[in-house]
Amino acid sequence: MEKKNKATDRTRSPGDGSAKDRVGSVDPYGFERSKDFDYESYEELTSDYLVVLTRRSIKWSKLLKGKSKVQKNVKLKRYVRKGIPNEHRALIWMAASGAQDQLERNPGYYQSLLRAEHDPKLVETICTDLNRTFPDNIQFRKTSNPCLQKALYNVLLAIGYHNPVVGYCQGMNFIAGPAMLGLKTDQEVLGELVKVKIPGVWQTMMDHNVMWTLVVSRWFICLYIDVLPVETVLRIWDCLFYEGSKILFRVALTLIHHNQALIQKAQSLPDVCQNFKQITHGPLVDECHTFMQKIFTEPGSLSMATLTKLRATLRSRIITEES
Repeated sequence: MEKKNKATDRTRSPGDGSAKDRVGSVDPYGFERSKDFDYESYEELTSDYLVVLTRRSIKWSKLLKGKSKVQKNVKLKRYVRKGIPNEHRALIWMAASGAQDQLERNPGYYQSLLRAEHDPKLVETICTDLNRTFPDNIQFRKTSNPCLQKALYNVLLAIGYHNPVVGYCQGMNFIAGPAMLGLKTDQEVLGELVKVKIPGVWQTMMDHNVMWTLVVSRWFICLYIDVLPVETVLRIWDCLFYEGSKILFRVALTLIHHNQALIQKAQSLPDVCQNFKQITHGPLVDECHTFMQKIFTEPGSLSMATLTKLRATLRSRIITEES
């Protein structure tokens, strides 16, 4: 790595400016970088990742060959796990999630929801949340042209009318569409998985009487957006739309497994909470390509059948305890 830096330095002239000048204070998705952002490390990381992106983009273009529709298969799954280029994400997300089929089976449905008579309370709740959504993203500010707030408002309004039982819930403003999970159940499922796969961490949680909701609720509510770096989140969502919610558990288990020594150093409940915040930052999650490879190896086997069984058992337990 050191040799690479020296080589890079030799190719840059004094007029190239600083890493901050070259990288910019706003990322490609509109998020402003934090004051303590490490521009030099990011620039080095990006130069490596761009090679991966270029290689994957060429392979995806050959795979799709201008197609407007795709079918799920083993090869496509392998490609998705290695990352979907931005230019193909809309097509693959729509196909993999089933949204494209729904759109074709229900033409005009989305627009009909927007034309419906609006509940003032629903509108007020959504509008209140809009101004709190991604405050560090310039594309969601009213001064931005175009401003993405209107598009987000429409999506959230449609969700509220499409599923009136659930309606609009805080947190949807961050994920803007994916179905909300049985949050409490899934947190308990994660706890059971940790008990089996990473027993030292589970024991630490028990010793300090820490409920899982204290440390991972945001992971599941927001599907890791506003928790992990945005490029990593997009890679997670690539797999989430294709393989389902087990990806959320694979990510959680990888974060915990990789950082189990740090978590087990905790001497108190506040220590545990602080360490869980710490594990969502750093090289592990910044290097999204390597991280996504790890989520399919570090946690070991994890099938949807296992998750379904655990969810049913724990949901029944929760209902019994709360009744």
